[in-house]
Amino acid sequence: MAPPVHASLIGLSRTPDGVRRLHGTREEVRLVALIDDDPLVRVTWTDRDTGVRGYLVVHTLVSGLATGGTRMRAGCTLSEVEDLARGMAIKAAVFDLPVGGAKGGIDCDPKDPRAKGVLRRFVQAMRPWLDDHWVTAEDLGVPQHLIDEVFGEVGLDQSYHAAIRRSANPELTLRRVRAGLNSPVPGGYLLGDVVGGYGVAQSCLGVAAARGWHNSDTTVAVQGVGTMGGGAAWYLHEAGMRVVMVADAVGALLDPAGLDVPALLDARDRFGEIDRTKVPESVTRLPREAVLSAEVDLLVPAAVSYAITEETADAVAAGVVVEAANVATTPAAEHRLTERGIPVMPDFVANAGAAAWAWWLLLGRVDADAALSFSVLRQEMLARIAPLVADWDHGRVPPRVTALALADLQVERHRAAEADGLRLVTIP
Repeated sequence: MAPPVHASLIGLSRTPDGVRRLHGTREEVRLVALIDDDPLVRVTWTDRDTGVRGYLVVHTLVSGLATGGTRMRAGCTLSEVEDLARGMAIKAAVFDLPVGGAKGGIDCDPKDPRAKGVLRRFVQAMRPWLDDHWVTAEDLGVPQHLIDEVFGEVGLDQSYHAAIRRSANPELTLRRVRAGLNSPVPGGYLLGDVVGGYGVAQSCLGVAAARGWHNSDTTVAVQGVGTMGGGAAWYLHEAGMRVVMVADAVGALLDPAGLDVPALLDARDRFGEIDRTKVPESVTRLPREAVLSAEVDLLVPAAVSYAITEETADAVAAGVVVEAANVATTPAAEHRLTERGIPVMPDFVANAGAAAWAWWLLLGRVDADAALSFSVLRQEMLARIAPLVADWDHGRVPPRVTALALADLQVERHRAAEADGLRLVTIP
């Protein structure tokens, strides 16, 4: 396979027939413009018991497979799931994963006592895709243990089922996947629960390293303290960065000297909200939206999609935004932040650690050894963040543009390989 072309070497032009082409000093290749593609499949489902709507969007298939989590939140829409599926396709390409992108979404409050039944019926309805094509996992409102429990109830064993069944030894692969997800890590957590947050933390550390910042002098604000935000805050705190503000659904907590992140995470309930009775009086309580205007080096929106909008973009006071939530910034907001000189590390790079790690686990690159997983993820994340920062700092190229150019090159290579009859996925 040809080496990746650094985005700073790439230019875009159009041929007389309007086809966009990519040209650089190493090679010339047709630009697929993945971000402009329409989804391959859209499915809308209505739960007969509750009337709740659910959605599946498959943006692309590679070797007949697509990957992407299943989320649950009140107000989830088909348009949102389309955006997320596209993002998953781009994540897979950026990390050279031999798989396409998909996403599931259910318009239901995960706190609703009927939520698990809704999730079970959604999984049953999507079974033709989950059997053969769609590899899903946790997402907003749906922790991994819950979706695996539901998969077990409907006879699918585990949420990676569509990939596991392709293995030469599915039982062995299933054991490896379960061992990896349930591997204990410091802090009393499981590897599968923290690996996404660890990847986000490495994105932040990569920005700091590229800028020459000292960890102890770097300040961070994190919106959301669930699986992704909590994990990121934990590992940034462990690395010596000063996490000065976090926010959950109740509000924001501020301590300019640095919050006691482990204590706050220990005070969370099962919905990721911090028990305020366990928060020291010295910590300032603020409205939850205050986190977006925190004067920090790194802002990590890790709660919901579309957290930063055109209306709120001017209030952002951080030096860099690192998207831990999927589609955390609207296009108009990102354009405004770019105008103001605030780069946005896009979600399909910054938070792709969980998706990439899951496929490395399936493909046998990592296993239940947490140290190996962390080492591989750290190296892969730093390698991808560094050129995004460099292109921004040296030429004001938005990080999203750099990353999309590299993703499109990878998609083109995958399509060419499939056209030549090559098998891109072999699961041991």
